[in-house]
Amino acid sequence: MTVFLMMGFPSKASLMICEQSFKLWLALFSTLLFFLLPKTGVSQNISYVTDKVRIEDYDIIFKEIKKLLEENGQFSKAVLLAENTILGEEQDFEKFDQQITNLARFVKYHQNTQHTIKYNQPDSSYYLKNHSIFSTLFDTLTVLYNSRIYTTDTILFSYKADDPTKQVEWENMCVTNLLNKRKGNCHSLSYLYKIIADKIGAKCWLALAPNHIYIKNFSQQYGWYNTELTSRSFPSDAWIMASGYISADAVRSKIYMDTLSNQQSIGLCVLDLAKAYEYETKNYYDGFILQCCNLVLQYHATNPMALLLKAETLKKVYLKQKEENNSTVKQVYDEMEVAYITLAKLHYREMPKEMYDKWVKQMRQKSTNK
Repeated sequence: MTVFLMMGFPSKASLMICEQSFKLWLALFSTLLFFLLPKTGVSQNISYVTDKVRIEDYDIIFKEIKKLLEENGQFSKAVLLAENTILGEEQDFEKFDQQITNLARFVKYHQNTQHTIKYNQPDSSYYLKNHSIFSTLFDTLTVLYNSRIYTTDTILFSYKADDPTKQVEWENMCVTNLLNKRKGNCHSLSYLYKIIADKIGAKCWLALAPNHIYIKNFSQQYGWYNTELTSRSFPSDAWIMASGYISADAVRSKIYMDTLSNQQSIGLCVLDLAKAYEYETKNYYDGFILQCCNLVLQYHATNPMALLLKAETLKKVYLKQKEENNSTVKQVYDEMEVAYITLAKLHYREMPKEMYDKWVKQMRQKSTNK
């Protein structure tokens, strides 16, 4: 727990010296009140039925995210566009961005009060910013002001370990839901971390592992290091490989544990859209899922999720066309074969369920013990 003391108002003389710090305190205090107030927002469980298919909505949002991808735009905008579609919401970006700004204030306040970290490299600002993001999300900030104690317990975020793969509630993957309920999975926690980092100018990268997303950081003093938000830890590459069932060949092929560019990160939002469309419609045949996969692969040729979803979708299309004696069945089969062969060449292998269940149990225990 981090403790900061604010004992009454400063004197008139010191106020002139500390005016900037005082303004920061006022902004922080108002933000704290925002987080202490009751929240309303996303709470519905996503369980669509066929008569609620919103194909036109998906097409419109696909085009908007595609434009962001082509222009290397804001990751946060792509996230909200995808989530509004997935959840059937119409949350305004300004409201969403204000929530991120409120968190960024705490990060900045934490950063400005850190005097114990001995790090003197040229990239010290980036290192401290990432340290402050992590601490703001998972550490308690306590402020003593005019003999009253205010804490940020209501801001702290945690791992929702009972639904890590969003099989029960799709909302667990959404940052909008995470901001309201303070619980999420690796997907929403990692997205939120990057969004805050983008907001304050910190450098970090999303990275993939089987059924998992985490954060990679770099510092001139320590080199590359991993930030695992589900267990609130900094595991070694060896641990991620062993626990994630990742071979050295898969790392060398960059299918896993590689840093994703901003465009490749936006590509994950396109995949989120495709997976939600699959979940909602079970329609593999109208080309929307394949359109999403092809766009992602245009910017991230080794994305394992896009390759696998494309291969599995083409397999369903092939079987349907074969049964109907469709004239394009061979073309579909050839495309499917290429997708599966590409996965094999990249040393993709599916993580056994028992290993994944063991990993989730470890994350749950680590998260509980922190």
